[in-house]
Amino acid sequence: MPFYWRLSGFYFLYFGLLGTLVPYWSLYLKDLGFSPFAIGVLMAVPQITKIGAPNLWGWLADRTGARLRIIRLGNLAAALAFLPVFWVDQVWSMAILLATFSFFWNAVLAQFEVITLRTLGDQAHRYSHVRLWGSLGFIGAVLLVGWALDHLPIDLLPWVMSALLWLLWLTTQSLPSGGAEQPSPRPGGVRALLRRRDVQAFILASFLMQASHGPYYTFYSIHLEDLGFRKFTVGVLWALGVAAEVGIFLIMHRLMRRFALARVLFVSLLLAVLRWLIIALCGADLWWLVPAQLLHAASYGSFHAASIAWVQDTFGEAHAGQGQALYSSLGYGAGWALGAGLSGLYWARWGADSFLVAAATAAVAALVVWRWLLNRRC
Repeated sequence: MPFYWRLSGFYFLYFGLLGTLVPYWSLYLKDLGFSPFAIGVLMAVPQITKIGAPNLWGWLADRTGARLRIIRLGNLAAALAFLPVFWVDQVWSMAILLATFSFFWNAVLAQFEVITLRTLGDQAHRYSHVRLWGSLGFIGAVLLVGWALDHLPIDLLPWVMSALLWLLWLTTQSLPSGGAEQPSPRPGGVRALLRRRDVQAFILASFLMQASHGPYYTFYSIHLEDLGFRKFTVGVLWALGVAAEVGIFLIMHRLMRRFALARVLFVSLLLAVLRWLIIALCGADLWWLVPAQLLHAASYGSFHAASIAWVQDTFGEAHAGQGQALYSSLGYGAGWALGAGLSGLYWARWGADSFLVAAATAAVAALVVWRWLLNRRC
């Protein structure tokens, strides 16, 4: 597989950074004295910037063909924008920092997905074998940082994140270009695709799926800590979920050859409903929390891999960058931002019952896929 380790190394560090940010940043904000509402808003900020940033960079990459240059510039600007974090301790200044940092950081992944698929060429079905290194990076980060935070002050967290950002930028210097690119010859093609009912349904389902993750990504660590679990145990549970994700990535190329992509999306959504119900109803019982985390293989792993393939098939080469950016921004960005913001607004009142709302949201997404995608050829 061409450039396997270079591509895998990028995923490893990118998701290692995510494995530091997502489980522990809310704890860092809590340590700064921010309220649950403020934490929810601040955790939503990177996702709000994800609504617009990937589309802007995706349009620019498709228009100019300078995809690798955009990835390098985005990583460098993100590393520089994050540096003031060591002096920031107010809500608005933190919001500005996170917005600036994430505007550039969110420019990177969607475009890197395009480079990965183009570099793999006729082995694109093995995308999940490269992407699993991102999951391994996430696991390593949540375990090591969780263990460290049980013994060291949580002020360590921004130092770890800054170091990972600079390592990520260094990694981009050795990335392959994905082959020669030509600017998109059909600037109006994306608008035509967005008028298709199946594309609209896919974006809505992705939006709802990520919105259902709002309480999980924003308050799951705080929820576990309130139940009496140590930070290392919190990290182990996060790592367990991503380990299940690695397992599904190893076999996704077989599943996607055997089953229609819409069917994979539908089953993933049904299992997400089950996952959120378990977390909502089973409290501190590890015998239930463990299988709930294993269901991350579906609520993220299989759904994401099938979505990447669906977007690539539907948008084609000419609009690959904008297609991946739309999935990233309207699904991950807007969905995650809404879920995080609403969970911050209602967590103090609802607590773990917020996961019941998450289950209902994923169920609606499953209905959308069943109605408008499942019976279509994907």
